[in-house]
Amino acid sequence: MVDIVFIRELRADAVIGVYDWERGIRQTLLIDLEMAWDNRPAAEGDAIERALDYAAVSQRVVDLVEASRFELLEALAEQLAERVLAEFAVPWLRLRVCKPGAVLQARDVGVLIERGVMPA
Repeated sequence: MVDIVFIRELRADAVIGVYDWERGIRQTLLIDLEMAWDNRPAAEGDAIERALDYAAVSQRVVDLVEASRFELLEALAEQLAERVLAEFAVPWLRLRVCKPGAVLQARDVGVLIERGVMPA
């Protein structure tokens, strides 16, 4: 059995894009995270210190995004995934990074990646 802790539509502003005009502005990105985590220890003792701190994960992701200057969403997504896996001892995650307004005819576009190993 696997539990999932999730964060949806986390907003962060970044310098992102390949076009010259994009390099001089900040654009709002939306980030969704699903992270494998065993919630039973936290639930058994009603103990926050045994839970995955989604507030801390959220703040770290926002900090990383806002400090970044990638051209590609793919590069940003890889860095975010690597940091969350390493810094929060998450064994598996699914990460979606959306760039609303990047394609006029679409609500948003982006990348969706999975990294790590899903526990059995």
